[in-house]
Amino acid sequence: MQTISIPVARRTALAAQGFADPRPDTTPTRRHLNRVLSRVQLLQLDSVNVAVRAHYMPLFSRLGAYEPELVDEAAWAHSPRRPRLLVETWAHEASLLPVADWPLLRSGAKRDGWWKHYGPIIERSPGLVDDILAVVKELGPIGAGGIERELATGTAARPPGSWWERSEVKKVCEYLFGVAQLTTGTRRSFERLYDLTERVVPPEILASRVSAEEGARQLIDRSARALGVATETDLRDYYRLGPAVARQAVAELVEAGRLEPVGVRGWKATAYRHAEARTPRAVTGRALLCPFDPLIWERARTERLFGFHYRIEIYVPEAKRVHGYYVFPFLLDGELVGRVDLKADRAAGVLRVQGAFTESTVDSGRVAGELAAELAHMAEWLGLDGVVVGKRGDLAPALRRLVR
Repeated sequence: MQTISIPVARRTALAAQGFADPRPDTTPTRRHLNRVLSRVQLLQLDSVNVAVRAHYMPLFSRLGAYEPELVDEAAWAHSPRRPRLLVETWAHEASLLPVADWPLLRSGAKRDGWWKHYGPIIERSPGLVDDILAVVKELGPIGAGGIERELATGTAARPPGSWWERSEVKKVCEYLFGVAQLTTGTRRSFERLYDLTERVVPPEILASRVSAEEGARQLIDRSARALGVATETDLRDYYRLGPAVARQAVAELVEAGRLEPVGVRGWKATAYRHAEARTPRAVTGRALLCPFDPLIWERARTERLFGFHYRIEIYVPEAKRVHGYYVFPFLLDGELVGRVDLKADRAAGVLRVQGAFTESTVDSGRVAGELAAELAHMAEWLGLDGVVVGKRGDLAPALRRLVR
């Protein structure tokens, strides 16, 4: 078994994630979106909007400024001329992923998630499922609040409901989304508007059947392509597969020559390199990474690859936060060299840097210059007038001088 160094593993991982590709010098198009998706495989969704929605940022990190409508049209606005490219389902977490991958997630390779705990509601109120599906069929795409109102009002065919609690409607909608009877037809100000899955996913995709074993193999293969070189734990985390099914899939892909076992110096577990992975001599360029970027969402892997200890502190009391509420690591020439706590202050028209910190081993002067330029680029992309730097962090003084 070959042994590689951490710098080699890091460059392999960065290339797999698209950071060895140059940013386009023209306005990004659906072709560029597809290129990024061929690297990262999916875009995680998250409700936090303190700086920018999580599903928009990975594309900016890899492409630079682009029109967010590129994602919106691919996911939620489609026509016969421009068919839907992305669909929502539970993958890593709630995610956008290529429509063609839908059968893999519904193959049985992936276990039911937290929504299974809503099963007792359905057992207690079996008619609620039928009523919700009837409302969605009649009026969808529609939000959970709209469904509640329709059920409370009732129709001639569906008398007003009085036996269910309002909170139960949202829970059953989430259950039906989890088991794929419903998916997202579109979004309105990020509110999920539910629709019947058969009206969203093309019939030929819905009709496609994949065994759980084949689904696991293909999902692990996609994980390995996205990660470049990774442990079995890393590979299974990408789509949140179970240990047993993931280990079997890894073994079968090794036998098929799709994965090659390698040792990474300093890593305790065996790693697996994808057959199509490449390792550039160097990775150059810069990028701000949101907390849900697939390069860093597995925090233990981030520390193994970059020596970068990272935790999201949204749920930490303010007085106990080390770096801030919503912190973006800063990637420069293949290293994570700093982090900034960002907030898009749309009322004031500025991107606020509430804290700016360097890692101890880097040239803070160069980091400040590159970071200032990337922050200005991000502010312009978000339609903001400039960048304002606060006082927290060792990098703040130098950064503040550069962005004035």
